[in-house]
Amino acid sequence: MTESLIPAAELVKSNTVRFPNESADYRAARNALLIEEIELRRHIERVAEMRRALPDGGAVTTNYQFIGENGPVSLEGLFGDKQTLVTYSYMFGPQREQPCPMCTSLLSAWDGEVPDITQRVALAVIARSPIARLTAFKRARGWHHLPLFSDPSGDFSRDYFGMTKDGGDDAALNIFTRRDGSIRHFWAGEMFAATADPGQDPRGAPDLMPIWNILDCTPEGRGTDWYPKLNY
Repeated sequence: MTESLIPAAELVKSNTVRFPNESADYRAARNALLIEEIELRRHIERVAEMRRALPDGGAVTTNYQFIGENGPVSLEGLFGDKQTLVTYSYMFGPQREQPCPMCTSLLSAWDGEVPDITQRVALAVIARSPIARLTAFKRARGWHHLPLFSDPSGDFSRDYFGMTKDGGDDAALNIFTRRDGSIRHFWAGEMFAATADPGQDPRGAPDLMPIWNILDCTPEGRGTDWYPKLNY
């Protein structure tokens, strides 16, 4: 960011929000928190700016093939008319009786956003189960918009960390670009267990799950012993 920023503490002084019956102690603590929230917003933008400025990633030289709801499609075909492709590797391989509840919670939140997301970029949700199994779950879950694709060979999942070394599933977010006829890897989430802080889940930053962002705003927080389920 090249603009000269007003110190966060100065911005907070102009904040006139007050809630009924709040105490002076509450307002002092809330203003201190607001300073940190402003700094967090600025840090998020700095990180996003660094991400956008990444040099070219690795060229995609494998002709990855998928099966979508409308038939076979290549990785390039997933781009459609867009120059950027967002892929999410869904933990729903053929060895699983049910899909990952965490992935499912995330994708349930994304489903309604797909018409907006795809105004700017292409999106593909990729899993290793057969497409008929994926679409059956899509109907049962009530998803309307998520574009689902099967990776029957597992090659894409293996190369881009949607599969563990022992053949299990792993969640992965990968972004690709198509520029001047060349497809390249742009960015992927890399905050796994090795980068986790003590006592915390190896959550990504930004956190893609709206549920955690909501719970982080509550006094209970996200907790350490609760996770979404497929059914309650």
